[in-house]
Amino acid sequence: MEKKILNFIEKYHMLQKEDKVIAGISGGADSICLLFVLLRLQEKIGFDVIAVHVNHGLRGETAKRDERFTETFCRERNVPCIVYHENVKEIAAQKKMSVEEAGRLVRRKAFEEVRIRYGGTKIALAHHQNDNAETMLLNLARGTGIRGLSGIRPVNGYMIRPLLGINRKEIEYYLKEHQLSYCEDETNAGDEYTRNRIRHQILPMLEEQVNRQAVRHMNETMEQLNQIRDYLEREIEEHCRCVVRQEEEGLLLLRDEWMQCDPVIQNGIIQKCLENLAGTGKDLVSVHVAAVAELFEKQSGRKRNLPYNICAERNYEGILLIKQTAERQTECREELIIPGITRLKDRNLRICCTIWEKDKNFSIEQIPQTPYTKWFDYDIIKNSLTVRTRQPEDVLGVNRQGGTQKLKSYFINEKIPAKSRERILLIAEGHQILWVVGYRMSSRYQISEHTKRIIEIKIMEDKKHGRDN
Repeated sequence: MEKKILNFIEKYHMLQKEDKVIAGISGGADSICLLFVLLRLQEKIGFDVIAVHVNHGLRGETAKRDERFTETFCRERNVPCIVYHENVKEIAAQKKMSVEEAGRLVRRKAFEEVRIRYGGTKIALAHHQNDNAETMLLNLARGTGIRGLSGIRPVNGYMIRPLLGINRKEIEYYLKEHQLSYCEDETNAGDEYTRNRIRHQILPMLEEQVNRQAVRHMNETMEQLNQIRDYLEREIEEHCRCVVRQEEEGLLLLRDEWMQCDPVIQNGIIQKCLENLAGTGKDLVSVHVAAVAELFEKQSGRKRNLPYNICAERNYEGILLIKQTAERQTECREELIIPGITRLKDRNLRICCTIWEKDKNFSIEQIPQTPYTKWFDYDIIKNSLTVRTRQPEDVLGVNRQGGTQKLKSYFINEKIPAKSRERILLIAEGHQILWVVGYRMSSRYQISEHTKRIIEIKIMEDKKHGRDN
């Protein structure tokens, strides 16, 4: 089985030499298998492992038992283990979400904190093929599109799932073969949660009465759907450049350009814009996309209210999407914490900066082509970076030979309205602009074959200090 996992890791380029892996370990069968396999592969590949255990405060003495077991398992194998204690039930009530969602939130927060604190390059999670099949069925039953049906990605940024190529039975057999004990979570045994009913009733019935390889076949289908999804997202991103225009109030979808797109691309553009404004894709479904699309056939002035306080308004050019609660302050200046997280409370945003060494397997295709995540050559940067609004002396690099253009000229050439320019965020080194956020990055700081270190700058909605979505 280890060979199978190693092949899966290599297929998706999950781990490289000198990676520092933050592994989420609950003490259950899946995570113990993950940690044990990582340790077995450690010498072969050459990476470090740090374990993170989150006590959710839900199961009393049983949770303490899991915590002690995980700490002992790690100590016996010389693995650093960092433990978090959270009151998930209280967090769920405060944020008006399910206990399951709150648990996922605190785990991801803990993993991210440890990654930043210890310079982690990867976060490894223990999802396997059965988890993926459950996710697919759950999304299918609730109503979804290609994204929901494509399941859990093996690699999502620095999040990796090395066990997605194997199923639960293989994990159990492996643990038994190596005489590894683990903790049983009694909450997984009952059927009060929807996912548990799929796990205990629907999937076994499919395997017993339809096809014994049902889980494997579902995962193969999800892999194909992921490829289709990646292609569509690239197409949607490309079409957004001519269909969507950044305005001071929000995002403007230009009707004439939108009407020339294929219906699949049309819906994808709307979905992408809504997610950009909301900062999440959760609870944004096809009915909301359809409500926006219908406005193209309505008279100017017609509106639709959508989740996350987003309002869609028909005007003469198309549809303006506005997040009504967004702060409208113009002045902004903060020095970026590198590596780390910088919060812009007035804008309800957080900026996450991460640095890592470029490895020998790096390819240009790995560079994200998304409007709010960019990679830069960190070796070129000599001074501190700031996030701010424009200043008169600002210039933008137009080539790697040192050619520049005044930022004001760039705004004029791009026909960005004067009233919008004061709000646009810039990532700057002095008066050299690395990134006109939402528009373009400087050629001067682009990654090249000579790059040794990469800095990723990601801008996201700050849910901690803003609205609880």
